[in-house]
Amino acid sequence: MKLNELASALLITHIHGDANTEITGIEADSRKVKPGDLFLCVPGLTADGHDYAPKAIELGAAALVTERILDVSVPQLVVKDARYAMAALSAHFYGYASKEMKVIGVTGTNGKTTTTYLIERILSDQGFKTGLMGNIHIKIGSDYEENKATNTQEALELQRVFRKMADVQTDYCIMEVSSHGLDMGRVKGVQFRTGIFTNLTQDHLDYHKTMEAYQAAKGLLFSRLGNGFSAASAERQYAVLNADDSASEAYSRLTAAQVITYGIDRECDVRAADIQITAQGTEFRLVSFAGEALFRMKLVGKFNVYNALGAIASTLAEGVPLEQIRNSLERVAVVDGRMEVVSEGQDFLVLVDYAHTPDGLENALSTIREFAEGNVYTVFGCGGDRDRRKRPLMGEVTAKYSDYLYVTSDNPRTENPEAILEDIVPGIVGAGFPSEKYELIADRRLAIQKAIEGAGPKDVVLIAGKGHETYQDIMGVKHDFDDRLVAKAAIRGRIG
Repeated sequence: MKLNELASALLITHIHGDANTEITGIEADSRKVKPGDLFLCVPGLTADGHDYAPKAIELGAAALVTERILDVSVPQLVVKDARYAMAALSAHFYGYASKEMKVIGVTGTNGKTTTTYLIERILSDQGFKTGLMGNIHIKIGSDYEENKATNTQEALELQRVFRKMADVQTDYCIMEVSSHGLDMGRVKGVQFRTGIFTNLTQDHLDYHKTMEAYQAAKGLLFSRLGNGFSAASAERQYAVLNADDSASEAYSRLTAAQVITYGIDRECDVRAADIQITAQGTEFRLVSFAGEALFRMKLVGKFNVYNALGAIASTLAEGVPLEQIRNSLERVAVVDGRMEVVSEGQDFLVLVDYAHTPDGLENALSTIREFAEGNVYTVFGCGGDRDRRKRPLMGEVTAKYSDYLYVTSDNPRTENPEAILEDIVPGIVGAGFPSEKYELIADRRLAIQKAIEGAGPKDVVLIAGKGHETYQDIMGVKHDFDDRLVAKAAIRGRIG
């Protein structure tokens, strides 16, 4: 594709140099540039792509996208906003691949991963070819690959993945959509069929600064669903909103898409009633616009009822019969790192969960309290270089529901681990939690071992914060660390 053909995706541009330069690829990371690539000089939060233009040219970049003319030897496509141009140009280069499938996006503070997993399971059970872009992995056809991005991928990588999915005739792509991805324009150009909202609680305020800004970022998914109607059902768009979360009222006003509400406490289109929760699973009666049914899931907790409701509502919109949705959900045993049971034959329960926000911890611990017959031991921490304001809140929540606490490192990143633990303590103390029942142990492995050593018959140990992650980020270095493997080793060491 020639440079001027790529430039046609944007109205206001200037080509400085040969407009007929052949472009064979697009790249925004100078280290990955190959001969013939168009290098995107995108300003970022910590670095400016313009500074890496010489390196890109050295590796063979045929042309650049810039916001200002640089003193270089290759042609430049000069644009007003390089980040916007990245979304528009990559969509054009990869043939607007998201239009070749139905894209279902899930946004919210908690529940995104589980909800996408459940939707993918339902649709694949119906014989559809599904793709998945989640926090755990990316699925293209029958192949899985690790997702190295902790938030939604940059627009260029998204469009590459969509092209790969389209090339294997994917019917549906189900993806997590982060507030960062929305705010930074990473999903601009993605043709969404459905947007799903799970919930909004405190998180990421290190980036968004205020809850109002955080809510507004999530709302971008629904405002971008389009403003047109269609007689063709395949072209209709849906906003699936949690009626029990007040942010849904704002999102319903933002979108022109058909709104489907789900929830437990309020009247809505898809509602769960008569909920029963045990350590073995969850039962509820579904009342919906498509009929009623009794669901018995292996997934545990009220929060998983909400996740299931979002999945049910969105797949009902795709015409999947209610009975078949139920059959799929009842076969789901576990989602990686989400209330995942770790068992080595011990007489107490060990659970690993990704809960890393005050609301996520409360969801997990309140669920455990509903079925725990003994004491609850909680191992948790807070991530470094992230919102410090939630740290005492997480301490307060864990103190409310736990009998013993082991406050430890999560991913300290570049912060002092001991300082992070001290930020958590005021919440524990303020809740009146006995000082002899909590310990500060920066070594996460040791904290997990001590909690498991202390547990007795019928007690529950919750190891929270990292879930499916297989590393611990300390001073910029990722060390191998999997809560599940560490817990297994500790149990085996205890029971011999």
